[in-house]
Amino acid sequence: MLHIAVYVLAGIVVVEAAALGVLWKLLVRSREEAEELRQRADTRNWLISGGREAVKTVWNTANVMRKQGFGAAVRSNIEELADWAEVERPDLARVTPDGRVVILFSDIEESTALNERIGDRAWVRLISSHDKLVSSLVQRHSGHVVKSQGDGFMIAFARAEQAVRCAIDMQHALHKDAKRKRHEEIRVRIGIHMGRSVRRGDDLFGRNVAMAARVAAEAVGGQVLVSEPVRDALRDSDDIGFDDGHDVELKGFSGSHRLYAVYTGPQGESD
Repeated sequence: MLHIAVYVLAGIVVVEAAALGVLWKLLVRSREEAEELRQRADTRNWLISGGREAVKTVWNTANVMRKQGFGAAVRSNIEELADWAEVERPDLARVTPDGRVVILFSDIEESTALNERIGDRAWVRLISSHDKLVSSLVQRHSGHVVKSQGDGFMIAFARAEQAVRCAIDMQHALHKDAKRKRHEEIRVRIGIHMGRSVRRGDDLFGRNVAMAARVAAEAVGGQVLVSEPVRDALRDSDDIGFDDGHDVELKGFSGSHRLYAVYTGPQGESD
């Protein structure tokens, strides 16, 4: 009888072990199926969101090419940032107490060619260093980085003086950094415009952003270019000077507009 009981118990152990093995396999399979379903859901959501952006980008690029030709489809970071701001309408009211805002756009001149010349690894290091420099100076001058993209920045300030001094310091710092490290100087173009309204949904928001972007597009590397409202706001400044200005036609704006180069050089010359 003892032998029979042992055999019965052994059989029960074997059956339970087999059952546990089956249950374990079912549990593992269930987890795998759940993970697969989760990954499929994540992929589907990514495709939906990413697909929308991709379709939008392709459509916009095709539309630009159809209207303006292939060359126009190669857009600067300033243009991309301005388009983003026009769509997203970031709330800039927090940076200004009186309903006016000063908008600064900047990007590196001929950045694509520079990237190709120095290689991707060096380019990543350069951009990282550039981002830290800009962010530090913006904070020092009480500005707010609205958005950065590639080597471009959209920055908001409450007062024209803050924006212009930040731009001057940026050009000085870039020049000193290149001289100290004995590498090729990064030439950044900067444009600044001051608008009268930052209310969400107000048409003046879009026009002010577009104007600031157009001003920056007229600048050359190493230059700080400002619109007439910015120059007028600093007319009485003792240590910020401007040239006599020049008239330009700006895309999307009727008539001519006078832009002024800021004196940024060590001897007071404008670059």
